[in-house]
Amino acid sequence: MVSNRRLLRSTTICLILLPTQSSGWEIRMSNSKGIPYYFNAATKQSSWDAPSELSDDQIKSLPGSQYLSGGSSGGAGTITASHLLVKHKDSRRPSSWKEANITRSKEEATDILRGYQAQVGNSREKFEELASIHSDCSSHSQKGNLGPFSKGQMQKPFEDAAFGLQVGEFSDIISTDSGVHIILRTA
Repeated sequence: MVSNRRLLRSTTICLILLPTQSSGWEIRMSNSKGIPYYFNAATKQSSWDAPSELSDDQIKSLPGSQYLSGGSSGGAGTITASHLLVKHKDSRRPSSWKEANITRSKEEATDILRGYQAQVGNSREKFEELASIHSDCSSHSQKGNLGPFSKGQMQKPFEDAAFGLQVGEFSDIISTDSGVHIILRTA
């Protein structure tokens, strides 16, 4: 009987450790926020955002990936998303960190964002690069990362679009009182 327990324990440990050996990453659930985060067991690094060096398929195969599929609203009704915002003259605050007085029309802002959308394709890295350089939101300094949020914290069109996305999925162009956005759901 004892040898069976040892065998089972050894087998379980092997199953847990083998998938992380190649990347070191695993997905854990935050006790304080109730949302998943990424943890590298080798380096002890943790992040709310998926490691950029991993593909979506690699992320789905990480230990703990079941935490990412907790339904469309994520863990405990909280998700994490990034965005690229282009403001226009009719935005509720038509100024940003890079322009004191934004004069472009909504149509011009949408055209600019469509150009960024074409450059992004499905590349998270390109999205983060463009958000860092071009987003009219202060989140540009975090590659567009807005951090975790729950329903009721964002403007309704943004919220509906973000909560409707799967992790790793991009939205089409979304219009809010702040301007026009492309959203990337990250957790």
